[in-house]
Amino acid sequence: MDNQNIELIARMVMEALETREKSSNGFVVPVGVSARHVHLTQEHVEALFGEGYHLTKKKELMGGQYASNEQVTIVGLKLRAIENVRILGPVRSGSQVEVSATDAVRLGVKAPIRESGNVKGSAPIAVVGPKGVVYLEEGCIIAKRHIHMAPKDAMAAGVADGDIVSVKSDNERGTVFNHVQIRVDESFTLEMHIDTDEANAAKITTGQTVTILK
Repeated sequence: MDNQNIELIARMVMEALETREKSSNGFVVPVGVSARHVHLTQEHVEALFGEGYHLTKKKELMGGQYASNEQVTIVGLKLRAIENVRILGPVRSGSQVEVSATDAVRLGVKAPIRESGNVKGSAPIAVVGPKGVVYLEEGCIIAKRHIHMAPKDAMAAGVADGDIVSVKSDNERGTVFNHVQIRVDESFTLEMHIDTDEANAAKITTGQTVTILK
């Protein structure tokens, strides 16, 4: 066997070992940093922007969602406000406001950590648009960190919808995130969502990756 063949075989063996090592360390997931945003019912869209108004699309997101061109002001206790908060479409059956823990302090509200859509007993908040105001007696939450997956990704990662996992970022902060919920749907693109507080603390930006720990 000549030296060229020996070198080729050695390189193939090394690549196989590296692949096995990577797969044994866990499943890699890209990160999307989620800024504060609002979901609205059609009724509330019209209350804020005028009768017959419909959200207009700015940017496509996963699962049929989109960032709209429309923005609102959210107002907490003692009239503490945050302006230019993006609305995500399409409209939903219930309105909610998702903020970071820092935002909640700034607004003076006690927003609980919840899965999106679970707003029962959550913090009250007012939403102000160019044509009106909507007061939500409950609806302001801090979104629970989660990973969106298509079924094929869940199978590859060995997880199922609703599972709770831990993930690790291998950057200079070396952060481990516990209590990360798996959300599986055919329309989802593989991505972990964390809020701006979590991203800043762990020095993570959109597009970087984390690994699900086994």
